[in-house]
Amino acid sequence: MYESDWEEQLEELSAAEEFLEFFDIEFEPSVVFVNRLHILQRFHDYLNRDEATLPTEGESRYDAFRERLGAAYEDFVTSDALTEKVFKVFRMHEPQSTFVSVDDVFQTS
Repeated sequence: MYESDWEEQLEELSAAEEFLEFFDIEFEPSVVFVNRLHILQRFHDYLNRDEATLPTEGESRYDAFRERLGAAYEDFVTSDALTEKVFKVFRMHEPQSTFVSVDDVFQTS
């Protein structure tokens, strides 16, 4: 399903199922039911990651979005939210590191 104004239509979608249907991606409802927010966040993450290389218009842009949504969905078909750790809450028990430059250490205020 490709239409020239698809990005405007995309703005009206809210549920993961709506996005998957919009991009004509077959999905298992039970996978989406458990992981809907994770799928949408991963889709968003993939788009942000690839922003500089995404086509800027037309059918190729639609196809690129469709590909990234499909990949986001597949991540949760083959894995789970705890393993994928899309949201920060799943990473809070991992070791954290903070970089402090030498200049900041010796800076006097």
